[in-house]
Amino acid sequence: MDMQTVVLGTFGTTAADVVAVARDNARIELSAEAKSALAASREIVDALAAKPDPVYGVSTGFGALATRHISPDLRAQLQRNIVRSHAAGMGPRVEREVVRALMFLRLKTVCSGHTGVRPEVAQTMADILNAGITPAVHEYGSLGCSGDLAPLSHCALTLLGEGDAEGPDGTLRPAGELLAEHGIRPVELREKEGLALLNGTDGMLGMLVMALADLERIYRSADVTAALSLEALLGTDKVLAAELHAIRPHPGQAAAAANMLKVLAGSGLTGHHQDDSPRVQDAYSVRCAPQVAGAGRDTLAHARVVADRELAAAVDNPVVLPDGRVESNGNFHGAPVAYVLDFLAIAVADLGSIAERRTDRLLDKNRSHGLPPFLADDAGVDSGLMIAQYTQAALVSELKRLAVPASADSIPSSAMQEDHVSMGWSAARKLRTAVDNLTRIVAVELYAATRGIELREGLTPAPASQAVIAAARAAGVQGPGPDRFLAPDLAAAEAFVRGGGLLEAAESVTGPLA
Repeated sequence: MDMQTVVLGTFGTTAADVVAVARDNARIELSAEAKSALAASREIVDALAAKPDPVYGVSTGFGALATRHISPDLRAQLQRNIVRSHAAGMGPRVEREVVRALMFLRLKTVCSGHTGVRPEVAQTMADILNAGITPAVHEYGSLGCSGDLAPLSHCALTLLGEGDAEGPDGTLRPAGELLAEHGIRPVELREKEGLALLNGTDGMLGMLVMALADLERIYRSADVTAALSLEALLGTDKVLAAELHAIRPHPGQAAAAANMLKVLAGSGLTGHHQDDSPRVQDAYSVRCAPQVAGAGRDTLAHARVVADRELAAAVDNPVVLPDGRVESNGNFHGAPVAYVLDFLAIAVADLGSIAERRTDRLLDKNRSHGLPPFLADDAGVDSGLMIAQYTQAALVSELKRLAVPASADSIPSSAMQEDHVSMGWSAARKLRTAVDNLTRIVAVELYAATRGIELREGLTPAPASQAVIAAARAAGVQGPGPDRFLAPDLAAAEAFVRGGGLLEAAESVTGPLA
């Protein structure tokens, strides 16, 4: 299969392109239009650099040091120095896919023709990505304002042939050696270029785009596991009727209810809520599943709007305008991205919370409507899934802590010149952890719900449920039986959900879920 190629023009990029470059190593090409725009904007910067008037980022210092005029003989040193001094990150290295998204999105803005960066610098950025060279970027260093400064500086340092980077084989080595091996010449920065490589919201945006891609899969997966739990609890699917959701017309809610109905079509387990232990209504965690998952879906939709706007943006300070002006601005402030990152963390926490409540109900003999305690084989001798729910509860508890908004905080920097910041990078980092945890929570619900369904002897589950159970068992997620070492089963369930096996199995019967 040929490797995908992403062509960068002057009008931004798409979320699909970001994921393709970050995760699938898609190659990057610069369009003729982008090269022309790069050259045109550079002519403007060169003309301003030749004049005696100070222009921020071209002939001045940076931040609180912007009052100093820099003479022409020191300007190359100025641009090198900002990269070196701002590459001040600390802590663990962030994931390769995050760094690739970060670099690609900075290149996207450079190609807009609003930064004044030379075409050869942009081409070197593309060459480094295409070579599979990944700069070493650290967890801490961005306040999400004036851009993701430290993370982007570590990337720019690699362009200079300095610092450390990871090669295609995953080994961390001096960046200069890696560039030389791939025939890439380090760049020598000129006026404004160092600043232009650092001044964007690219890290937080890249993480937002990838979180949205992951959450689209997880939300559909959670609809499937919610339906399985409803079946295992002998609940009613009448609450999923389209006419009930039409009178509260939230689109996400309608989609979640429709997904659950598709999964439950043909079930012999639903509708038994009036049998041995009659219920007028199912518990909230079952009955309100579409409302909670739907609200999260609508939050995802809002976040996609913000992400798409940012993907079309050119975030830099100052920016080069087509009429020849180079103007300072505040577009580097990460508030729009930070807010939706935090909003998503809240939605993730709530979806995890309601999934855990359904799992707990499946394990409690007083609320499970006839299932054995903890779904154990011989309760008392066997503990069943008791501690699987503990693990799930611990993950939910962490999600609640991760839902505390980072963007509500601000801490002044740069001698009070940068006195209000977004903390968007921090919001993105905690959302990545939250998304991972949510996947595990859904996996535990899957594990419990499939076991619960199989323990309903004499009742036939829906065809989609049968397909999920068969695929899960084939993937190493074992069914009911005496106690065994549980961690491998849970790991298999997590891999089944994370890799898309759960969705694939359900959709083999239901068709595409929304």
